[in-house]
Amino acid sequence: MHGYEMMQELAERTHGVWRASPGAVYPALPPLEDQGLVLSETSDGRRQFTLTDAGRAELTATAHASSPWETIVHQMDEVDVALRTGLHHVAIAVHQVAEAGNPEQKARAEELLKELRRQLYLILAESLAPREEK
Repeated sequence: MHGYEMMQELAERTHGVWRASPGAVYPALPPLEDQGLVLSETSDGRRQFTLTDAGRAELTATAHASSPWETIVHQMDEVDVALRTGLHHVAIAVHQVAEAGNPEQKARAEELLKELRRQLYLILAESLAPREEK
């Protein structure tokens, strides 16, 4: 894989919770190569990385340990995953309206987003409001 594919794979394995940045991925690769765990090759102008036999042996030796993405996923609440997935789907819809919608549709979508944001903050405010005693 090349670095961008690794970032996409991490995002997929964590349901979008961990989106590694290029600043986190690319600096981590040369030390792995120096240790002989990965091999880099340039193909079609892109630098791709492959696990070496030593890298596979390291994976086998540490197979009992949880990967960082598994730890993140196991610590997540199902509702957190559903919220993030829902947000992702809304973002796709917003992008489509921005690309293909007419001016009226775009204005309606903008108003809808403003209302959604307001409603979400009202949900949070409910926990701050004093409760009436009966």
